[in-house]
Amino acid sequence: MSRFARHFFVCENERPAGGKPSCKARGSSEVLALLHEGLARHPEAWATVTVTACGCLGPCFDGPSVVVYPEGVWYAGVRAEDVAEIVREHLVGGRPVERLIYRWPEG
Repeated sequence: MSRFARHFFVCENERPAGGKPSCKARGSSEVLALLHEGLARHPEAWATVTVTACGCLGPCFDGPSVVVYPEGVWYAGVRAEDVAEIVREHLVGGRPVERLIYRWPEG
């Protein structure tokens, strides 16, 4: 079992231009940096929350993607301007940001 109450994984996948979209091309590096900065401003969370870059998470057409475990909360289409709310509500407060939760397509 993870020692972290919440582990944020941010897709940093990059693909060649002209193919399937990738999170990195859509701004995931800025999202990752802002999540790291947000966590840095909350030392009370350092022992229980972590943020990690990762490879492809799957919803490439809807990225940038972030998944939070162990809760299994998925975010997609995350923009830099969304990160402060994610930090405040989910990273620190433990409450997922409902408006950003990714709903996997049926099918």
